[in-house]
Amino acid sequence: MGVTERREREREARKTSVLDAARTLLLERGFNGTTTKQIAERCELSEATLFFYFRNKDEILLSLLFEGITFWEQGLQKIARLNISAEKKLRRIWQFFQDVGSEHPEYYFLSANLARPHATRDISAEIKEQIIQRSGANFQRLAELLEEITGRSDGRVLADAMWAAFLGLTVLRDSRRNLDSGRHPTKRDFDRVFDILSNGFLRDSEGASR
Repeated sequence: MGVTERREREREARKTSVLDAARTLLLERGFNGTTTKQIAERCELSEATLFFYFRNKDEILLSLLFEGITFWEQGLQKIARLNISAEKKLRRIWQFFQDVGSEHPEYYFLSANLARPHATRDISAEIKEQIIQRSGANFQRLAELLEEITGRSDGRVLADAMWAAFLGLTVLRDSRRNLDSGRHPTKRDFDRVFDILSNGFLRDSEGASR
């Protein structure tokens, strides 16, 4: 291995360490409570060294956001290739939503953060456009997949409904946990919501193409 290649690997390993520290702190302390100093300390770097890899906290968070978009892209592509019944494929999409929540809750956290007032104030127009294009491509993938599964032509609406239902339940559950008011909605509640969505999605409707 040459010197250049070794240095590049070390650089990527450091960046990965920073991102791992950031995702942990985000879930522990939230956006306002997470600082670059804390991130640096968590991965045993000086703050000055951290800035060698990322210019600021926003750049770290954007890296995590784009990481999440890529994760969603790969997951949806994998589901699209499955040779299973329409009902099972629809359930697999919902299960994938749950798997993301279990394995990478920070991706939902970052998605919900985009709705926060002034969340994109310090993001350049170029980066905003990249987020729009790449996340939009994932919604298009989901919409096309749902159209294939259901035989309907309103996949965009179905995709919005499925995403909004799951993200809303996730925010509701986490909000109630933060308030120490129980664990509702439970997994059983998530499954029940899926059953309602599934029955609606798979039912033939004269108005489906409107």
